Amino acid sequence: MKKVITYGTFDLFHQGHYKLLKRAKELGDWLIVGVTTDNFDLERGKMNTCDNVMDRIAAVQATGLADQIVIEEYKGQKIDDIQKYKVDVFAIGSDWTGYFDYLKEYCQVVYLPRTEGISSTQLRQDRPTVSLGIIGTGSIARRFVPESKFVNSIPVTAAFNPNQEECAGFCKQFEIPVAAKTLDEFYQNCSAVYVASPHFTHYEYVKSALNAGKHVLCETPFVFKRSEAEELYGIAESKNLVLMVALKTAYCPAFGHLITLLKSGMIGEIVEVSASVTTLTDENSQKMDSRYFGGSMSENACFPLLPIFKLLGTDYRNINFYSKIKNGVDIYTKAVFRYDSAVASFQVGLGAKSEGNMVISGTKGYAYVPAPWWKTDYFEIRYEDQNQNKKYFYPYAGEGLRYEIKDFVTAILQKNSFFSKVSKRENLYMAQVQEAYLSKNQLFVL
Repeated sequence: MKKVITYGTFDLFHQGHYKLLKRAKELGDWLIVGVTTDNFDLERGKMNTCDNVMDRIAAVQATGLADQIVIEEYKGQKIDDIQKYKVDVFAIGSDWTGYFDYLKEYCQVVYLPRTEGISSTQLRQDRPTVSLGIIGTGSIARRFVPESKFVNSIPVTAAFNPNQEECAGFCKQFEIPVAAKTLDEFYQNCSAVYVASPHFTHYEYVKSALNAGKHVLCETPFVFKRSEAEELYGIAESKNLVLMVALKTAYCPAFGHLITLLKSGMIGEIVEVSASVTTLTDENSQKMDSRYFGGSMSENACFPLLPIFKLLGTDYRNINFYSKIKNGVDIYTKAVFRYDSAVASFQVGLGAKSEGNMVISGTKGYAYVPAPWWKTDYFEIRYEDQNQNKKYFYPYAGEGLRYEIKDFVTAILQKNSFFSKVSKRENLYMAQVQEAYLSKNQLFVL
């Protein structure tokens, strides 16, 4: 039996894909098709895929041409697959001519002619776009705009800042067409909004954008009261709009894989989650100004709350806060949660420094994520028997913001079929924790 193997993303499956598979099938008796995983696509910097891996596999299966489908998960897998399945012919589109000649050591390599006039890239370019406006022109917005260029279908078309001079300079620097002088002008020039303004303005800007019929991606922290979060979600749901919080850790490939491994019982029952996020910050920074909801909790608590809620849920019994206060803001806070069968703690600081790692303890082993864990590309699973320890590497591209941008535009274009990586419930409880702290509920000042 002559075996043929080919690989592809097969995004927005089209006639060109079908013809390539048909030509590959004609080269032998048995066709193996490798479909890339979402994480592998992201690792290679492919931020523009529209269909998830299960949809892409289903599209290949529907052709009836594939005798076997495998998942491509890592670089170098092609050699492993060719040897494992005793492949005779490797076939790939002619746009890769010469690139896979190194496989000639293992099998025959054939470059197949592509179908002219159609491609996934063209289809993606032809699909609807989401024109994005940015409220706020500070440091995170300046990182956001370059990252957005790596994602299809979401051009930045407008910006707004009450400080007109700063807004004009921002738009000039990043070649944004409209430096809006009013919110009405701003909304007329975008279909979705990224709220990157100071924390204390999030609620009003998000509410305004939703009422204007715009999808919203809001920077962290979302809001500081649960009732505000519930109100904003209510508006979004009533208008069938996407409301997403830009908590980039949730969109990092390594973090997502860590959560799924631990939820599947890899370290047994989880008994404790402990995480730290601390930085030394200029005392004159707005982050340290009590008038603007400054402080360690406001600035950083959302990051450790994410793994705690992902792994232990939101049904905690109580929380105690322990804070070091200076000039009316917390320069350091430790929070301790009690659950029915586990505990969790985090420490956040803007005026105190500690090791910024995360440790998740279980009945069979533990997970160790080195600093800075909130933007990790690496973690370890450790056991009593060190020979069983495993290391995992999941690099992410650039600043990491492109992953949340991709999810935001996908949520808008796919509408109800999209799964949010940070749930409404988790965001409501993050706001609830912030509200409890600001209300000084179970707060002990050091």
